[in-house]
Amino acid sequence: MTASRSLRPLMLLAAAALIFSACSSSSGSPAPSGAGASASTATAADCEAGAGAGAAQIPDVVAGKFNVAMVLIGPHNDGGWSQSHYDGLQYLCQHVPGTHVAYIENVPEGTDSEQVFRSLARKGFDLIMGTSFGYMDPMATVAEEFPNQTFLHVSGYKSNGKNFGNIMGAVEDMKYLAGMLAGSRAKLDGNPKLGYMATFPIPEELRLGNAFMLGAKKTCPECTMDVRWINTWHDPVAEKDAAASLFDAGADVVLTGADTPAVADVAQEKGKWGVTYDYYGSCKVDHCLTTPYWIWGPEYARIAEQVKAKTYKAGYEYFDAESGSLGLFGFMDGQTPQPGIKDLPAADVQMVKDTLAKMLKGEFNRFDVFSGPLKDNTGKEILPAGQKLVQADLDQFPPGAPGNLCTTCMHWWADGVNADIPAQ
Repeated sequence: MTASRSLRPLMLLAAAALIFSACSSSSGSPAPSGAGASASTATAADCEAGAGAGAAQIPDVVAGKFNVAMVLIGPHNDGGWSQSHYDGLQYLCQHVPGTHVAYIENVPEGTDSEQVFRSLARKGFDLIMGTSFGYMDPMATVAEEFPNQTFLHVSGYKSNGKNFGNIMGAVEDMKYLAGMLAGSRAKLDGNPKLGYMATFPIPEELRLGNAFMLGAKKTCPECTMDVRWINTWHDPVAEKDAAASLFDAGADVVLTGADTPAVADVAQEKGKWGVTYDYYGSCKVDHCLTTPYWIWGPEYARIAEQVKAKTYKAGYEYFDAESGSLGLFGFMDGQTPQPGIKDLPAADVQMVKDTLAKMLKGEFNRFDVFSGPLKDNTGKEILPAGQKLVQADLDQFPPGAPGNLCTTCMHWWADGVNADIPAQ
């Protein structure tokens, strides 16, 4: 991502809330199955809590504890991206003994976040995590100033190889499967038109939208997809308006790239279908088909243990489904498919199940999703048969990371997408 995951203007920074009170889920939803559902090995009493409010009140560390701070772009209970990270922090809290954790929510990107990262470092937090692309450069700057503390950036691609690392997961795997379901649903409904409510015209959003479209073509070759840019990661009103616009323009199924379950709520109202994102608990209404989601806890706990043991190697980590840290709601162990799945053609549903099984075994990954032959929406060949995109192609525009330049850069729409890419 090269744009801002900004929630609101700068005034939100001063008003940002930081409250972490015990290691229990705030959502009231059951834990997702898989690696993220491991039984707790610590009680709430074993995990200390921090409190503060944005740049005006940075929480204190606790002497003798391993101190971890997380910075969130949105509210910790947004039902999407930030809540998935918040739950991951709780998992870390429960599974890494002697840990003290704190979080700050609603922190804008850019120079504003840099103030927060620097303040947390000055307080003495051992591990500081930033959960939005626009935190990347500010974290890189602060990491150089505090070489004895560890900084972990989620998304992006930069690392200093010392104390500033990066992690991201191939949720494009799950978006691809969700596209299969959406295409099947649209074809069954006799309306082969999909919609994508995208945030910013950046590699991540193009990658995920393209994966969804490629999946849809597997079950609905005639399907097309419209796009609406909303230029925000979290704005419930804007998200509902954009979803309504896509449905009103004829879309049968709409995918969101933003943080709230708004697209499913609008689908419910209009008798159509939505595909939510980020958080397993976001797929609550009958007209939500599924949710590609994250299970951050095991990844965070693993890295925290390495930082504590001084064995962490700051670099660029990008995990696929076999890690156990990605899910497709309704299709993981112990989950029941949503009502909109039940009448789909059995062959389509089996294709999803079979592909998911391969993903979980490590036999199908993000590079298989983006394998040739690939054409863009102008008919131009992006990749010939027998070739696959590489990592830099998936997450970069030129000039990209030094020494890791893309060659088939993620600056194209897949065949079937009715949209242009806005100028940068």
